[in-house]
Amino acid sequence: MILFAPKEIDSRETRAAITPSTAKRLVDKGIDVQVEKGIGELSGYKDQEYLEAGAQVVNDRLDALSRSEIVFRVRKPSIEEIELTKEGCIHLSFLDPFNDPESLNAMASNGITAVSLEMIPRTTLAQKMDALSSQANIAGYTSVIYAAEKLDKVLPMMMTPAGTISPAKFFVIGIGVAGLQAIATAKRLGARVTAFDVRQEALEQAESLGAKALRIDLGGESNGGGQVYAKELTQDQLEKQREAQAKVCEDSDVVITTAKVFGRKSPILLKKDVIDRMKNGSLIVDLAAESGGNVEGTLVDEEVVTENGVRIVGLSNFEGMAAYHSSQVFSANLGSFIEHFWNDEEKVFNLDLDDEILSGCVLTNKGKIIHEKFIN
Repeated sequence: MILFAPKEIDSRETRAAITPSTAKRLVDKGIDVQVEKGIGELSGYKDQEYLEAGAQVVNDRLDALSRSEIVFRVRKPSIEEIELTKEGCIHLSFLDPFNDPESLNAMASNGITAVSLEMIPRTTLAQKMDALSSQANIAGYTSVIYAAEKLDKVLPMMMTPAGTISPAKFFVIGIGVAGLQAIATAKRLGARVTAFDVRQEALEQAESLGAKALRIDLGGESNGGGQVYAKELTQDQLEKQREAQAKVCEDSDVVITTAKVFGRKSPILLKKDVIDRMKNGSLIVDLAAESGGNVEGTLVDEEVVTENGVRIVGLSNFEGMAAYHSSQVFSANLGSFIEHFWNDEEKVFNLDLDDEILSGCVLTNKGKIIHEKFIN
C-alpha cells in the first residue's frame, strides 16, 4: 500500500503533513511511504532524513497522487488535484467541509474516501489522533510569543535601580486548548493574566494555571458538562459578555481571542466601541481570524492599526510559526490514525464505517457523501 504526502500548495503553509519519525513508524508497518521532494524544507526536515527513515522522495506529485492508496496533507487539495487522485484513495487533511461543499462533492464524485481531521470525535480513544487540538496547542503558544515580540513592553515585573517595572497584562478570551496554552505561556514569561470563558470548569482550569478568572453571570443554561470546546452563545449572552469584558480590555496590554465555532462563522467578541476604549499601543491577537474573526475589524493575514493606536493581528497560521513542532505533532496524529485501523496481518487499512471514530470523520466513500451532516 502506497502512502503519499505532497508539499502544501498554500503559500502561507509552512507545515509538513508527515515527518521522518512518523514515516519510519509507517514503513515499519509495511507501508510504502512516499513524500514529495522538499516537503519539509519550511519546517526543518531534510529529504535525506526521509530517505534514512525508509521513505521514498519523489518529484512527480501528480503521478504519486494517481497511484497512492493513502494521502496525508495539512490543508485541503485543489479541485484539479482531487480529480487526479486515485479512486478509492483515503485522504486525510483539514477539509473545512461546512464552508467548502465544492471540494466535498468533488471528492465524492471522484471516489475518494475523505477523512476530515476537524471531525475526529473528541473522545479519549481518539485523543492521540486529534490534530485540531494539537495544532491549537501550538497556536496558543506562538500567539503569546508573537505578542511578546510585538509589544513595546517587557512581560515580567522587573526591579531596577530606576524603579519597578510592572508586568504586562494579558487578557485571554476563550479557555479551550489554545487559550490554556496561551495562559500557561504568558504566565511563564511573567505576565499578569486574566481569562474568560462561559464554562465554569474552564475558569477553574485557568485559575489552576495562575490566571485571574473573569466570572460573568450570563444566565441561561449551564455550559458545563466537561466540554473541551465552547458552544456558541446567544446574542443576549454575547452582549453581557462584551460589556463585562470592556473594562478588562481597557486595562490590558494584550488581548488574545480564541473562540472558534467549528462549522460556523466565529462570534464577534470585541466590537469597535470596546477597541476604541483600549490603550494606545495595545495589541489584539485574533486566533479565529481565518473563520471570520472574534474582533470587529480583523483582516486575515494583516495587522490593522486603529485610529487610537490599537493593533489588531489576524494571522491565519500561528501554528506554522513553530513549523518543526507543529509538523511533528500533526504527523504523529495522522500516524496514530493509520496505526489504530491498520491490519498487521493483511497489511491493509481496516475501513470499518461502523466504528465510532470513522463514522464521525469519514465524509465520503465509494462515490457518495456518507456523513449525515452533509447529506442533502
